[in-house]
Amino acid sequence: MNLLQALAAAVGEANVLTGNDAQPYLTDWRRRYHGRAQAVVRPGSTTEVAAVVRACAAARTPMVPQGGNTGLVGGGTPDASGDAVLISLQRMNRVRSIDTANDTITAEAGCVLQAVQQAARSHGRLFPLSLAAEGSATIGGNLATNAGGTQVLRYGNARDLALGLEVVLASGETWDGLRGLRKDNTGYDLKHLFIGGEGTLGIITAATLKLYPLPAAQMTALAAVPSLTAATRLLERARAAAGAALTAFEVMGRITLQHAAEMLPALRTPLPLAQPWYALLELSDAESEAHASAVLERILAAALEDGDIVDAAVARSLAEAQALWALREGIPEAHAKRGGNVKHDISLPVSCIAEFVETTNAALRSRFDWIEPIVFGHLGDGNLHYNMGTVPGTSIDVAFAREREINDLVNDAVHARGGSISAEHGLGQLKREAITRYKPAIELELMRRIKRALDPLGLMNPGKLI
Repeated sequence: MNLLQALAAAVGEANVLTGNDAQPYLTDWRRRYHGRAQAVVRPGSTTEVAAVVRACAAARTPMVPQGGNTGLVGGGTPDASGDAVLISLQRMNRVRSIDTANDTITAEAGCVLQAVQQAARSHGRLFPLSLAAEGSATIGGNLATNAGGTQVLRYGNARDLALGLEVVLASGETWDGLRGLRKDNTGYDLKHLFIGGEGTLGIITAATLKLYPLPAAQMTALAAVPSLTAATRLLERARAAAGAALTAFEVMGRITLQHAAEMLPALRTPLPLAQPWYALLELSDAESEAHASAVLERILAAALEDGDIVDAAVARSLAEAQALWALREGIPEAHAKRGGNVKHDISLPVSCIAEFVETTNAALRSRFDWIEPIVFGHLGDGNLHYNMGTVPGTSIDVAFAREREINDLVNDAVHARGGSISAEHGLGQLKREAITRYKPAIELELMRRIKRALDPLGLMNPGKLI
């Protein structure tokens, strides 16, 4: 029995895709990475995933796990050799259980994030992981990249929301670690090897995740801010006044919002785009809408008096709040329509961000007079999407041709301030080589030792992360 026959025996012929049927899985959504594969396999259960892995291991065939194919660093795209088998988890999309007394939900890796949010909400609970691609990104992919999103400030990254995992190992064995425990001090916490591992150590097939009570009220506001330094002071003020009720604090540059409004006419900007920066705040209150509104208005009034904001628009309805968030969440789509940009997903101490942006913008413009910084992100947790486009009249191809130089300048500036060149997107193919410039040699060697221990044949998502 050859490999394709073994795969068909494991998952059924209809779920082994080749030729044109496989093509949609072989290009990332940004269309920056194009790969080839012997086949795309779509298992429907953990047992089937294990059978696929055993068949590939026996044939010494590389495996590339893929969730919703929404990644930004090429982590779920095979290389051009055509040797690999791509394993799509999209059929594994069941919510297995919800335990409201324990505030946990157990979902399979192919569950779309939005479906998990809705399942939690139907039981009066909140699953707080939230990001622009939540309508297509999957739980397995979120965990494999340790996704962040807009509410990390209050609830943490995907890693912080996971209590237990089920993982198919490179050997084809299955580790059932689906424990809904918040305290379990019985040795190494193995789940953290696979969360953020980008499928290089094993394939996450299910997860037990934390739930939270639904807030009694949420209040959202957009504030016009004269500088990033002022935005940082506004963040400090909001944290002091709201505490854990401050669930999101985003910043967006004026140019970034102007492009979004131009490319997505349905978006509405409730404030004139006259200031260099805009902050989006969200409070989730356990008490009442009146209480949340009073706290938010006190924050904004004090910031206005001190000159840290120039103007603000407070959402007075769910529709208005959704319209404010649509501005933020529409940014990636808008800039994709403009032709894309050179992307950087960086994190820094919040105290460094204003100085970093000012200094690095100046350094980039000094070297490339055609460059246009497209900056937005999660100021509350120190994560910026520090992207580089081009001024009107200059093709984005000019920036892509100088991408390596741009990346080196930005990454060096981030590293010099104690930051990370990948905050929430992972390394994938895009940053696999770059990270060797910044991680200590012993740290890289420890990662390689873990890889050799868990994947001695080097078959799990080769060419990614390490």
